[in-house]
Amino acid sequence: MKLDDVKKLHQKKYRTQFGHYLVEGEHLILELQKALKARSEQSQVTLYITAAHQDWASQLGANFQPVVLNDKQMAQLSDTKTPQGMIACVPLPDLSTQATPLQQGERCIYLHEVQDPGNLGTIIRTLAWFGQFRLLLSPNSVDPFNSKVVRASMGAIFHLPIELDVELTDLSQRFSRFAYLDLDGDKVNSPAFADYHCYLFGNEARGVPSEALKAFHAEAFTIAGSGSIDSLNLASSVGICAYQLSMANMG
Repeated sequence: MKLDDVKKLHQKKYRTQFGHYLVEGEHLILELQKALKARSEQSQVTLYITAAHQDWASQLGANFQPVVLNDKQMAQLSDTKTPQGMIACVPLPDLSTQATPLQQGERCIYLHEVQDPGNLGTIIRTLAWFGQFRLLLSPNSVDPFNSKVVRASMGAIFHLPIELDVELTDLSQRFSRFAYLDLDGDKVNSPAFADYHCYLFGNEARGVPSEALKAFHAEAFTIAGSGSIDSLNLASSVGICAYQLSMANMG
């Protein structure tokens, strides 16, 4: 891929067109290396580095093909204020192959039209931390391969099963029991909260469409608070629920 085309990968339409996305920084690239090794993948990753990082790049293994850039080229390729001198151009995974039956103990978190890259990255990081979760994203959600999402996930995106463009109306073909958050619901620390396979979370401003909740006969649960405010940040809500579900798995 030409360097001018690589620069375009900061935009979703070009990530889709060229089938690649960018991963910047030592920590993220090492997480990518770990994930590729664990899955025994032979994906060919082009690693753009400055001359100062050639020795470091040589230790990453056969999956990584280094290409040396000067500082000016690296600055043009990076979307951070202080480039770290290393950016990987990574083939997009085929997420269509991940719509497989749930593994034992695995639960699905469905996000409907989530828009904030920081929220999505934090959610990915949280779900990967606890394990035994699969993330389903609706159409019109922020792209998980957006560089801001990848950075916010701290590399967890390489370790979490994700399905893209999952229509809300299609969920009833895969699941029979749904749960969601509402101020009037039962508490998430009740034993009943763990008795579902799909947990619905909505857009930061609009939530999950009420007609879908009614059609699914979804059960409402709530995160108990002081009552001084009426809502939690989306990423915080998912994190609390993921913790509760993980504790139930361990019980």
